[in-house]
Amino acid sequence: MKKITRRTTALSAAMVLAVSLAACGNGGGGGGASGGASGGSTAGKIAFLMPDRASTRYEQQDSPLFKAKVKELCPDCEVLYQNADGDANKQQQQANAMITQGVKVMVLDAVDSTAAASLVSTAKSQGIKVVTYDRPVPDTPADFYVSFDNKKIGSLIAGDLIKHLDSKGDTTGGLLMVNGSPTDRAAQLIKEGATESVKASKHPVLASYDTPEWQPAKAQDWVSGQITQFGDKITGIVAANDGTAGGSIAALKAAGITPIPPVTGNDAEIAAVQRIIGDSQYNTISKPIKIVAEKAAEVSVDLLNNRTPSPDATLFETPAALFVPTVVTKANVKEVIFDSGIYKASEVCTGEYKAGCDELGIK
Repeated sequence: MKKITRRTTALSAAMVLAVSLAACGNGGGGGGASGGASGGSTAGKIAFLMPDRASTRYEQQDSPLFKAKVKELCPDCEVLYQNADGDANKQQQQANAMITQGVKVMVLDAVDSTAAASLVSTAKSQGIKVVTYDRPVPDTPADFYVSFDNKKIGSLIAGDLIKHLDSKGDTTGGLLMVNGSPTDRAAQLIKEGATESVKASKHPVLASYDTPEWQPAKAQDWVSGQITQFGDKITGIVAANDGTAGGSIAALKAAGITPIPPVTGNDAEIAAVQRIIGDSQYNTISKPIKIVAEKAAEVSVDLLNNRTPSPDATLFETPAALFVPTVVTKANVKEVIFDSGIYKASEVCTGEYKAGCDELGIK
């Protein structure tokens, strides 16, 4: 089970403020200030190790946003970025190379949360501060953890789907659960939250699947098999992120299922926002990446300068900053995604999606 100790009673209010501030900048805004924003900063190397390219966010958002914030806080610091392409062994090699290059802080989004325990231990034994990012490493406490609240994400997307089905009086079939990678502890937290919401509902789970490496193609293959078995008994799909949602929807379309049952998602990728506007995906989660990327940068610069970042929670014996995300559906996509400045209409409202954007007043 998730081991979280809250250190404030006003986290939700603080997160609302953070998201409001996010609307003031490109990509959704920034997190709260930390000691890294004031005083002198010692120059040093910071490793930023991301897990894969199955999700587009790491290349398009996390990496550039993290680098920009570090440069703002510490102009003479150097960020060394690597992506492991879903390969835990490759990530281990990248981490070893970073240690050899003399990094002082390592920000790690683990491919395999269990295997990464030795990576964290090795780095810390070399005097390197470790910030786990997005995906926790339960077996070895890091110096700090920065993420959105993953269990809450699962609870939100599944609970919103169930509320939608209940409003339609649709209780005749059941749900498919397309979870994230079995080696990703954050995916398992999302699964825990979603499972709790589903178990508390009237909607049975027809089948459940942990998607290796979060690969959309593997999600699509599995859902195709379930369509063969269950057909129109599938009344909804709880997909753990937008990639697995896209794979699930592709399987439904290939099978000629109409109307497409509601499918959840997470990450608010452009393709997912387009699918929501076009009525093929029911919801996603808005996680303005700038909030966590900038917070991780602030924490990294603090640790580099031997300052202690202020946590608001503890997860797996690691001080943490956990942010609360927002569910996005067609009803609020304009307000949450476009009015806040996360995306521009020109990025999303192209081709077949322009008419849907026009109907929603997205310009």
